[in-house]
Amino acid sequence: MNTQRTATKDTVCDPELFKFPAVKKRLVAASFTGGDVTSDGGLPLLRQLDRRLGLTKAMAQALPDPRDPALIEHSQHSLLRQRIYGLCHGYEDLNDHDTLRLDPVWQTAVEQIKPLASSPTLCRLENRADRAAAWALHAILVDQFIASFRTPPSELILDFDATDDRVHGRQEGAHFHGYYGDYCFLPLYVFCGEQLLVAYLRSGNSGAARHAWAVLKLLVQRLRQAWPQVKIIFRGDSGFCRWRLLRWCENHGVHYLVGLAQNPRLLAAAQPLMTAAEQTFQTTQEKQRHFGEVQYAAATWDKERRVIVKAEHTTKGSNPRFLVTNLTGAAQELYDEVYCARGEMENRIKEQQLGLFADRTSCHGWWANQFRLLLSSFAYVLLERLRALGLVGTELARAQAGTIRLKLLKIGAVVLRNTRRIQLLLSSSYPYQRLFGQVAQALGSG
Repeated sequence: MNTQRTATKDTVCDPELFKFPAVKKRLVAASFTGGDVTSDGGLPLLRQLDRRLGLTKAMAQALPDPRDPALIEHSQHSLLRQRIYGLCHGYEDLNDHDTLRLDPVWQTAVEQIKPLASSPTLCRLENRADRAAAWALHAILVDQFIASFRTPPSELILDFDATDDRVHGRQEGAHFHGYYGDYCFLPLYVFCGEQLLVAYLRSGNSGAARHAWAVLKLLVQRLRQAWPQVKIIFRGDSGFCRWRLLRWCENHGVHYLVGLAQNPRLLAAAQPLMTAAEQTFQTTQEKQRHFGEVQYAAATWDKERRVIVKAEHTTKGSNPRFLVTNLTGAAQELYDEVYCARGEMENRIKEQQLGLFADRTSCHGWWANQFRLLLSSFAYVLLERLRALGLVGTELARAQAGTIRLKLLKIGAVVLRNTRRIQLLLSSSYPYQRLFGQVAQALGSG
């Protein structure tokens, strides 16, 4: 259908022109006629970091590609980069790539000068994942963690935690979980500091500690292969308090600091401390925390173990907590300075789920969902390494994924591309120009 356009003094009548309220008698209008302009001008930073780490290259080399080489238009490496960079930039759905594939800055990041893969091609990549792929990608996560140290660490604290990943369909392995009150998966995460080592998808009817023993064993073996003298501490909440797991730690020189659920025997043993805390509170009307320790063994345990007791009393009443450990040291120091630090790991899980879409496990097949969880994990690794290598000492040194995306990656830019070069003209009004330059310089060195 032909559209007739009538020229006027102020503008051209165009159905693609969007008019907005005037500002000081000046017409405000918009149209999608700006040419090659992107909103993802920070994408080259991710490409630069990825090339330095060799992250997606290692993934591509570890995963078999059953496709006929003569018929391949998009390499497996380019597919992985496209998908992981997309998660970093906030594009959680495969359908997003049906338009992103035409963006010249995205083509540049994936080292192409033609349209990138469509959503069906990316979907086939996810659905050919299997158990071997999950093993291979987890090995890369651990190898990346080891490579991040310039010198051998003296101590590593491995944080284990489970979280709910709610589902909204009939995915394989989805079950109703009574604690979370919904159908979900129950993935197991392992972090060391802010670095991710394991993102292991489990069915929704799993206990918190399911397969934790096997995961810990494999991690300890690999880490001691790299650093034979390193001290390893296993840390987790009461869901991981299993005496066989604790005994394995004792037999293999692994330290542990694990939450212990309260029960009548523990409460009876802690009663003197709890009474003292209550009496002091009644006198001072200020929150009281008293620490002590007892020797304790449940009826099913093989022996007694050291249990740290925190007897707390506030306006809401008594709030005792218990930890089981084979570490030496003062009870309060172990509780406050060592155990409570695991709360930071919970923040990292939230960052991955909320900021990098780790819960976007909407495929029907089990291994496709595990693969999606791992894609999110590698996106997390990229942004965590961006913090550690590019943002250290800056105002975004402690920023989460969403903030890094908003302030560093989402930049408007005009893209000029010819046969000799590709140039990004970043927005002149971008408020973090100096920071962008610092990060680009830091990632380009070393």
